[in-house]
Amino acid sequence: MVPGLIRLVALIGVLAISLSAIFVRLASVSPSTAAVFRGAYALPVLAGIWWFVRRRDHRRRFERLLAGGAGLFLALDLAMWHRSIGSIGAGLATVLANTQVAFVGLLAWALHREQPTRTALATIPVVFAGVVLISGMGRGDAYGSSPLAGALLGVGAGLAYSGYLLVFRAANRGLSHPAGPLLDATIGMTLGSLFGGALDHGLVLVPHFPAHAWLIALALVVQVGGWLLIALALPRLPALETSVLLLVQPTCTMLWGFLIFDERLSITQLAGAAIVLAGVAVLSLRGSIVAKTSKAIAELGR
Repeated sequence: MVPGLIRLVALIGVLAISLSAIFVRLASVSPSTAAVFRGAYALPVLAGIWWFVRRRDHRRRFERLLAGGAGLFLALDLAMWHRSIGSIGAGLATVLANTQVAFVGLLAWALHREQPTRTALATIPVVFAGVVLISGMGRGDAYGSSPLAGALLGVGAGLAYSGYLLVFRAANRGLSHPAGPLLDATIGMTLGSLFGGALDHGLVLVPHFPAHAWLIALALVVQVGGWLLIALALPRLPALETSVLLLVQPTCTMLWGFLIFDERLSITQLAGAAIVLAGVAVLSLRGSIVAKTSKAIAELGR
C-alpha cells in the first residue's frame, strides 16, 4: 500500500470513529442499550469479513478466548463512557477517554514491569491536571449536566479501555488480520454489555426508530469500518503521524458536538481539553513505556 493511500485510509478511519459519541447522543438510548446494539449490529458484518480472510487467522483457541475476554473490558469502558457523554457532552467525553494512553503506561509498569519513560513520568501528571480543569472545578459556566461526574466517568472509561488494550495486545501478538481479533472482542463486548444491562435495568432490547438508525450507523461506521481501517493503516505510519491522528479524533468530535448539539465549553474546560490532548500527543509520540504497545487498534478507538 503506497504511503499516500495509507494516510488516507487512516484519516477516513479516524474521522469515522470521531462520530462515535455523536451517534450515541443522537440515539438517546440507555448506555447499555447503545453498547449492546453497537455489537449486535456489527457482529454479522464482522463475521462475514472474517469468513473471507479466515485463512490468514492463525491464532490459537486460547488467543481467541483472550480476545473475547478483552471485550469484557471494552464493555466496561463503554458503560462508563456512554454515561459520561450524557453528563459532560460528546466532545469532552471523547477527550477524557483518550487518557487511555497514560493508563496503558501505568498499568504496563505495574503489571508487566515495563519501564515508563522519563517523558511519561513528567507528562502524566500534567494530563490529569487537564482532567481537573475539564471537570469545571465547580464553576457555574462549566458545560454539562454534571461535569464532575462526567469527568470521573470519562477517566474511568480510559482506565477500562487501557485494560482492554493490554489484554487485546496479549491476544494478538502474531498480528493476524484484524477482522478476527476484532470479531472476538466484539462478541465479548456484546455479552458483557448484555450482562451489565441486566444489572442496571436500563437495557431495552426492542428496536425502535429513528434511535436504531443511529445505532446501526454506530455499529457499521465506527465498530466495523473505522476500527478496521485504523487497524490496517496505523501500524504502517510513523509515530509522528500517529500522534497527529490521535488529536484529530477528539478534536473533530468536539467540533461535531458544537455544530450539532451546541456544546459550548467554558474557558476552563477548553484549557483542560487542550492540556489533555497535548499530553496525549506527547505520550503517543515519545512513548509511555520503553517497550511500546502495538499500534494495532491500540491508540485510537471507541
